[in-house]
Amino acid sequence: MSGATEVEITAICCRYSRKRELPKFVIASLRSLYHLATSKVCVLDAYWPIVSILKHKDELTVIQMWHSLGKVKKTGYQTLGSPYGSSEKLAKYMNMHRNYDYIIAGGRSWNMYYCEAFDTTEDVLVNIGLPRIDYLLDTQSINRSVFFNAYTNLEHKTIILYAPTFRHSFDASLYIEDLINSIDYSRYALIVKAHPNQQLAIHNPAALTCDDFKAIDLLAVCDFLITDYSAIAIEAAVLNKKTFYYLYDLEHYIECNGVNIDLPTLMDGCVYKNATDLVEAIISNEYPQEKLDLYRAMYLPNELGISTKKLSDLVIRNLHSTEPLGDDSSR
Repeated sequence: MSGATEVEITAICCRYSRKRELPKFVIASLRSLYHLATSKVCVLDAYWPIVSILKHKDELTVIQMWHSLGKVKKTGYQTLGSPYGSSEKLAKYMNMHRNYDYIIAGGRSWNMYYCEAFDTTEDVLVNIGLPRIDYLLDTQSINRSVFFNAYTNLEHKTIILYAPTFRHSFDASLYIEDLINSIDYSRYALIVKAHPNQQLAIHNPAALTCDDFKAIDLLAVCDFLITDYSAIAIEAAVLNKKTFYYLYDLEHYIECNGVNIDLPTLMDGCVYKNATDLVEAIISNEYPQEKLDLYRAMYLPNELGISTKKLSDLVIRNLHSTEPLGDDSSR
């Protein structure tokens, strides 16, 4: 990067969800030791043990931007001791989510849940949203063009995107089959996108997976989104997409993981426990837009389309400082 400020950027990207990925993760962790010692700013989008466990030089600023636009479901410290959460002993041993100077958050209505999930205080939060918001807005037109060039047969169909969240041990196959088999494929196209950490068995060939497109890009082309406790609902809200919630396991999910917002109340008219009622609601074409308008007002940042600039400004300011700088205007 040239100009008033020259910045050297190093990206370390590594997932660890399977044992066979451990060697790669160890190497990436060792690389990060060097760069944490020689950098002024570290930006994370998930929990990185090396950042939280070790003590770092005072000149290092750590920005946790997480990987979702809000906190629909409980995470982190909110789920300690729950069936889907970590143990309190492990969280303490791993110093989970410590050493963050800033946490990037979405709309202010999420703040209480960010504080609970990261076990922190509100003064650490910066309510500017993720660069993903800018991406959604900037690429909507081109994503539609690319998609319909690839799937010309869908141009005149109503497109439904189904994108459920990750489930640990609950067998959702029958519920998903009910939804897939309830669609009238002469009028609608259904695209099913599994969570990146999960695979879904789809037996009806009429349902599409569109493996050459990511779920975030398919938001540009769908007329309806069906999800559950996934933060993709917030991404869909950025594009003002009509969203339904298929909550067939609501009581079980609340017990095992927990959710932060009362979806049946907040999104009344959009939440269903069985596929038949949900599909009938789509067919009726009587979507309660006022519910989505309220959701957008509550859970999106005040300004859309400038998250990247605000985040980069925060990074640059801290490059020139010997200690983290506050920014009330961006919070």
